[in-house]
Amino acid sequence: LIFILFNWVGGDPAYILAGKMSNPEQIANIRHQLGVDQPFYVQYFNYIGGVFHLDFGTSFSGQPVFDVMKRAFPVTVNLTLIALVVETIGGVVFGVISGLNKGRWYDTAILIVTLIIIAIPIFVLGFVAQYLLGVKWHLFPVTVGGNLDFYHLILPGFVLGAVSFAYIVRLTRSEVADNLTADYVRTASAKGLRRPRVITVHVLRNS
Repeated sequence: LIFILFNWVGGDPAYILAGKMSNPEQIANIRHQLGVDQPFYVQYFNYIGGVFHLDFGTSFSGQPVFDVMKRAFPVTVNLTLIALVVETIGGVVFGVISGLNKGRWYDTAILIVTLIIIAIPIFVLGFVAQYLLGVKWHLFPVTVGGNLDFYHLILPGFVLGAVSFAYIVRLTRSEVADNLTADYVRTASAKGLRRPRVITVHVLRNS
């Protein structure tokens, strides 16, 4: 679909690569090298054939796209892992705290914070976090660069997992609060089980 849309939008990659001072012959030569002088369906199948051989073409900077992806892949994996930790562990922990204390001030505070996170577009959230935590308060590096350590990746990792974190908090809170009022929880309490055991064995597991 993206391939089709790029062809519909138009524009000439050969003209971009050749530059404004180039002549039509140079542009035609580059178009032939890129294969964009061929019919659309031929270009598409050439591209798909290259993908199966891990040949994604060449970027405008002249580097093989596969090499660019290979350099970026370790950073992407680390960011993904940090985002998963933020959204799953953090989301569940705050959701449980909120659900077990429904109606209290910190439950309200958690709900307000998650609602704000959901409402703000991710690129705005990223800019605000970068400005406040990086530029203003100097708590985290402003940019990652080539560093793959946890300290450099924690800020972008948090922003990446923030929206999912907010949804998981609200979902966990809802489930915990519902299970607290369930019949089997009341029965467990009536049987004399201590509250920590009721919460860990019955409420949390089912939630």
